[in-house]
Amino acid sequence: MITETYIENAIHSATPEELVRLMYEAALRAIGRAKRHLRAGDPKARSEEISRAHAIITELALSLDHGAAPELARNLAELYDYVGRRLLEAHTTQSDAPLEEATRLLSTLLEGWMHISRAAEAA
Repeated sequence: MITETYIENAIHSATPEELVRLMYEAALRAIGRAKRHLRAGDPKARSEEISRAHAIITELALSLDHGAAPELARNLAELYDYVGRRLLEAHTTQSDAPLEEATRLLSTLLEGWMHISRAAEAA
């Protein structure tokens, strides 16, 4: 299990690229916990985890640099908005399908981000 001290140390020593990866991973962990709480019938804990994931997605959207790559930033902003809406739907309908979709989308983004980061390191 990842401790808060480990996460704090990782954040303080991370590059901006690593911070994005950490945020994707944290959002995915929160969604995973929300799904477990949904199955366990714990609405308060499920709500807290969905809120946590939503806050991370919001932070990712706010950190986009629209000046550096306007089209990419716009596309990511729209995708983050969609994921956020899926999280809110999961919260209001108390259903698993929107959480599954959010997981798939964020996992794909994380995989792409890691591929780009490795390519940048190799260059």
